[in-house]
Amino acid sequence: MDILKKIEMQRYEDEKLKWEGTFAEYLEILKDKPLVAQSAHSRVYNMIKDAGVEKVDGRNQYQFFSSQLFGLEEALEKLVEEYFHPAAKRLDVRKRILLLMGPVSGGKSTLVAMLKRGLEAYSRTDRGAIYAIKGCPMHEDPLHLIPHHLRQDFYDEYGIRIEGNLSPLNTMRLEQEYGGRIEDVLVERIFFSEDRRVGIGTFSPSDPKSQDIADLTGSIDFSTIAEYGSESDPRAYRFDGELNKANRGMMEFQEMLKCDEKFLWHLLSLTQEGNFKAGRFALISADELIVAHTNETEYRSFISNKKNEALHSRIIVMPVPYNLKVSQEEKIYEKMIRESDVADVHIAPHTLRVAAMFTILTRLKEPKKGDIDLVKKMRLYDGENVEGFNSADLEELKKEYNDEGMSGIDPRYVINRISSTIIRKEMTSINALDVLRSLKEGLDQHPSITDELKERYLNFISVARKEYDDIAKKEVQKAFVYSYEESAKTLMDNYLDNVEAYCNKNKLRDPLTGDEINPDEKLMRSIEEQIGVSENAKKAFREEILIRISAFARKGKRFDYNSHDRLREAIQKKLFADLKDVVKITTSTKTPDEQQLKKINEVVARLIDEHGYNSTSANELLRYVGSLLNR
Repeated sequence: MDILKKIEMQRYEDEKLKWEGTFAEYLEILKDKPLVAQSAHSRVYNMIKDAGVEKVDGRNQYQFFSSQLFGLEEALEKLVEEYFHPAAKRLDVRKRILLLMGPVSGGKSTLVAMLKRGLEAYSRTDRGAIYAIKGCPMHEDPLHLIPHHLRQDFYDEYGIRIEGNLSPLNTMRLEQEYGGRIEDVLVERIFFSEDRRVGIGTFSPSDPKSQDIADLTGSIDFSTIAEYGSESDPRAYRFDGELNKANRGMMEFQEMLKCDEKFLWHLLSLTQEGNFKAGRFALISADELIVAHTNETEYRSFISNKKNEALHSRIIVMPVPYNLKVSQEEKIYEKMIRESDVADVHIAPHTLRVAAMFTILTRLKEPKKGDIDLVKKMRLYDGENVEGFNSADLEELKKEYNDEGMSGIDPRYVINRISSTIIRKEMTSINALDVLRSLKEGLDQHPSITDELKERYLNFISVARKEYDDIAKKEVQKAFVYSYEESAKTLMDNYLDNVEAYCNKNKLRDPLTGDEINPDEKLMRSIEEQIGVSENAKKAFREEILIRISAFARKGKRFDYNSHDRLREAIQKKLFADLKDVVKITTSTKTPDEQQLKKINEVVARLIDEHGYNSTSANELLRYVGSLLNR
C-alpha cells in the first residue's frame, strides 16, 4: 500500500473517532464509560498500565517504556508506584510538581516525550477518550457545568467526583448562547496534540527581561476591547497560555529551576488548589500534570535558596540515574545508531558491549566491601553469576550508595566517538578496538573531565580492553572447534560419568576392553582447574553437580550442557586450552600452507555465518587474536 493510501485511511479513521452532542447525550456516555471523566493523572497512569505490566525478579516492569528507555526499570517502577498510581487515586501526591532529576543524557527528556506521545495516541482509544465543552480554548471538562450544590447528587448517581469551577468564558457562554440550559451545551470529543496545542503544553524559559507571564496564563486581546467594552470581559481575553492549553493533559516545564520567580508563583496555586490567576478574572480551574526536569547541581542550588521554600513542599523529586547494566547500555547504543545515518555501517559483534563496559564502569562507585571489585560488581548488576555472590549480595551492593548512577560518561559521548571513528576513517566496518581507541582520544576533548577523572577513565578503558581480549580469544577458539557444541557435550558427558563414579565410589567400564577402571582423576581435574576449583574443593564441587542432576531428575528435566553455568564455562575453557596451539599457529603464520589456509577460511566462514561478523571484521579478529596468543 502506498503512503497516500495510508494517509487517506488514517483520515477516514480520524473521522470515525469524532463525536459531537449535547451535555445530556454526554451524560449517557458517562453512564456506560465513567472512565471518560478521569483526571489527568489517572489518564496517564492508566495509559502506562494498559500498555502491559510484567513481573521480573519481583519488580514491576512497565512495557510502555520498554521500547525507548533501557536499564531504568527501578526508577520507572518508583515513578509509577510512588507518583502516578497514588495521584490517579486522588491522593495528595497529585498536588505536586513532578521533578525528574538526573545527569545529562540520562533519559529525562525521552521519558517526558514518551508521556506526551503516549497521551496523544491514548486519547484516540476507547479507554483514553476525552470530551470537552465545544469551542472552549481550554478544552474544559463538561462536568464543570454541574452547579456546586448538585455535585453530591451527581456523585450519588454516577459515582464520579467533580472538581473545579466553570471558567469565566464558559460561564458567559452558558448564559448568552444557551440561556442557562446546561443540558443543551455542546460537547465534543477532543484528541491531544502537542502540535495543535490541545492538552499538551511545553514551557521553556528565555530572557527574564523579555519573557511575558502571558506565555503561561494567556493575555488580553486589546484589538477586541472596543468591541466588548471591558478588559474583564472573557471574550476579550486570549486563553492561549501553556497552562490554558495543557488543561486536561500535561505540561512540560523545561528548565523550571532556571525560571524567573514570577513564573513559578502561578504553580503554587495550580498544584495545591488546581487553579491559577489570569487577567481580571476569578481563579481558573485546570487539571494537568506538570513535569519538570533538572540536574542535581541546579536542584541543590534551588533548595538552598530560602526564597524557594514555598515551592519545595510542592515538588516531588524522582531521580532518573544513568543505566547501570551493560546489556541495557548496549540497547541504548543500538537504538541511537538505528536512528542515525550510520546505521548501514557494519559494527563487529561485542563492539558496543565493550564500549558499554567502559561506560558502566565510569558510573559505578567502588564497593565498600573488600571482597568484590568493580568488574565483579558490573557483572552482578548485569545479572551475571559471579562465584561467591548471590542476589542478597546484589541488593546489599545497591543499598551502599543513594546517588550511584548520577555521574559518569553519558551515552551521547560514546555515540559521538563511534560516529567520529566511522566518519574520520570512512569505514564500512568498525570493531571494539577502533571504538576504545576513539573513546581514549576523546577524553582530552571532554570539557568536564578533570585530570584525576581522566586517569581513572583511562584505567577503565584498559579494563574494557582486557575484557575484550578474553571475548575475542573465546570467539576465535569457539569458531575453531568443529561441531563445538557436540564436542562440548561429549566432554561433559564423559566428565559426568566420572564424577558419578567418584561420588558413588564405583568403577567405570572401559568402552573398548570392557575392563573395570577407576574414575579418571586427571580428566576431572583438568576441567575443574579451568574455573579455579582447588584440590580441597573438588569433592564439594562434584557432589554439588550430582545434587543438581538429582534435582533436575526429580522435576522430570534433563541435565544438559546449559544446566550449570560454571561447569559449562569449565568445559569451554578446557576445549579452548586443548586447541590453543592450533589457533596460535594458524592465525599468526604470515605465509600459511594449504591446510592452514583452508582452516582459516573455515573459521572466517563460521564467524560470518554463525557469529555475525563480515569478512573484514572476521579477518581483523583473527589477526588480533593471533597477536594476543603470541605475546
